[in-house]
Amino acid sequence: MTGQDWLEKDFYAVLGVPKDADGPTIKKAYRKLARSMHPDHNPGDAVAEAKFKEIGEAYAVLSDTEQRQQYDQLRAMAGGARFTAGGRGGGNAGFEDLFGGMFGGSNGPGGRVRYSTSGAPGGAGGFEDILGGLFNQGGGGFRGPQQGAELVAEVTLPFRQAAEGATVGLTVEGRSFTARIPAGVRDGQKIRLPRKGRPGENGGPPGDLVVTVHVAPHPVFSLEGSNVRVTVPVAFDEAALGATVEVPTLDGGTVKVKVPEGTPSGRTLRVKGKGITTPKGVGDLLVTVQVVVPQRLSAAAREAVQAFGIATSGEDVRADLLDAARK
Repeated sequence: MTGQDWLEKDFYAVLGVPKDADGPTIKKAYRKLARSMHPDHNPGDAVAEAKFKEIGEAYAVLSDTEQRQQYDQLRAMAGGARFTAGGRGGGNAGFEDLFGGMFGGSNGPGGRVRYSTSGAPGGAGGFEDILGGLFNQGGGGFRGPQQGAELVAEVTLPFRQAAEGATVGLTVEGRSFTARIPAGVRDGQKIRLPRKGRPGENGGPPGDLVVTVHVAPHPVFSLEGSNVRVTVPVAFDEAALGATVEVPTLDGGTVKVKVPEGTPSGRTLRVKGKGITTPKGVGDLLVTVQVVVPQRLSAAAREAVQAFGIATSGEDVRADLLDAARK
């Protein structure tokens, strides 16, 4: 914000307080107006958003003792009048008249002191330098609206909540928020909540809140995007001869899955539409077959396995491995 803005804006009128209002009165008025005009309470309302920024600008000046004093002094010198850079017409005095009277000097035609709006040659400062010195801003002027800082938080969800989606409560820096976690969120994924970070400065918008989601593991299921993966043990004869097995689903039910004859351990079978529902669609159930080798065999079972070994003795199950290793 520049000195021109200070001359043109009545910050007391913006906040609806008298010019002799004390700090608590100004703060109370600002909080009431900011709450009613906050963008979160007026989504899509450009007028309310502009008013919110204007309220923030006014409070930033009037809540700072030094800046309020400078603002009051400048408004008193100007007599509350509006100024134009050229000081011509409309009955309004120009900046030349203001600063000519302030410094008691005259220069050029009409006895006016002339100030350039850009840096003058020979080291002479421009008009911005004069205002910068007046307000102790080093030529930088008043700092305009600034977006608030980004905040971070973490939340851990049970596996089913992560798969199905959930609404969670968060408390960050003493403020409480409600966040919607989408279905199928993966472990370590970051969810950005716009305008839930620290408040802005001088009427600027709030920052964002970034939530890192941790997903507790499940003993049976795991997530891969919208797909649900499960590992299913099958007996040797089921894998060798083929079988239909019952597989659990995430919704608590089961589905029958056909294991083809000769299915090796580690092969994945896909069941369409048995994953989770996300905005992008419904995922699948990925069934990984794990052939179980018995730890103990009865005498009859041992003889059967030995008979199987004899019947298949002409096959070298590691032939492909050895050939590949020699390449």
